[in-house]
Amino acid sequence: MTLRLPLPGGGTRAYEPRAEPIAPAAPGPLTSRTVFSAAHVVADPYADTTPDGPAAVDWDATLAFRRHLWSHGLGVAEAMDTAQRGMGLDWAGAAELVRRSAAEAKTAGGAIACGVGTDQLTGPATLPEIRAAYEEQLAVVEESGAQAILMASRALAAAAAGPEDYLELYGHLLRQAAEPVILHWLGPMFDPALEGYWGSADLDAATETFLEVIAAHPDKVDGVKISLLDAGREIALRRRLPEGVRCYTGDDFHYPELIAGDDQGFSHALLGIFDPLGPLAAEAVRTLDTGDTAGFRKLLDPTVALSRHLFEPPTRYYKTGVVLLAWLAGHQEHFTMVGGLHSARSLPHLARAYELADGLGLFPDPARAEARMRALLTVHGVPQ
Repeated sequence: MTLRLPLPGGGTRAYEPRAEPIAPAAPGPLTSRTVFSAAHVVADPYADTTPDGPAAVDWDATLAFRRHLWSHGLGVAEAMDTAQRGMGLDWAGAAELVRRSAAEAKTAGGAIACGVGTDQLTGPATLPEIRAAYEEQLAVVEESGAQAILMASRALAAAAAGPEDYLELYGHLLRQAAEPVILHWLGPMFDPALEGYWGSADLDAATETFLEVIAAHPDKVDGVKISLLDAGREIALRRRLPEGVRCYTGDDFHYPELIAGDDQGFSHALLGIFDPLGPLAAEAVRTLDTGDTAGFRKLLDPTVALSRHLFEPPTRYYKTGVVLLAWLAGHQEHFTMVGGLHSARSLPHLARAYELADGLGLFPDPARAEARMRALLTVHGVPQ
């Protein structure tokens, strides 16, 4: 069943979809690395809403996807940018997501960590208002029983006069946190409003402030998530972390080498790309658990081309490809996103994402994926 895939400059080319799925990996716990998959939300396609209205979420499908990730031994990083925080999912929706997912995690016995930010603020905010917003969200996450991830704040990036404001505010939050948290440094390629975070556009200077925050409160920092798409910078920072503070890679371009590590250490993982890669990523880490680094790389290295494609600039729209693949894989019954974000990538981009994922054997039912992709192409006027 040949598909005609669109070319960026016009025209089409032939593609022969995979006929058979790869053998499914056997689920099981992961032991050598702590691995979280940032998870997407499933929109309610029947909701009569608008792109700038409150997010309408299909809770059953959203929670079912989290159970899918937990079943393979992965933790869930909830209410993060992969769940469209600040890009369709407002704080009210995120708070409900945190409560529901945390309750589901208790039932499923899965690990969960949830994003804490300041996205309930609208317009310019003062530092006391930003601190109060963080405190409100931290309370919701802690009351749910989930681990907290202190996310970067657009409001703080706009209001902070310099590094001292970051040191004071994060110090206050860490002192009052009930349990150790994960600090999240999200680069401007994921969110342009975060340019100059930690008080400087100079990444070397920003790194020093970031490390100063951690050094002042090592007992309250479980780990740091670095999303700068710069493997060398992550490794250098990883080697300077206090003992007991983990590095969770958020680098969707270099994750195999960073998770594998070197003779001076390794990164754990908190990755958006592990949403579509869940079973394969878990199989790779279980291979690494046995000490087989070469086997781990053999499984995970071929996935980088797909990840680099999904996360290509403008990187913040990677969620569109993630949700497309969830639909093609059968984790949801439609290709619709909150905020109308399913329109954020071009048809050639989506077609290439399908091709790369199909080549990796990510679809449990390749025939269903082919039929759904064919329907999407047809409705967009690509003759089949």
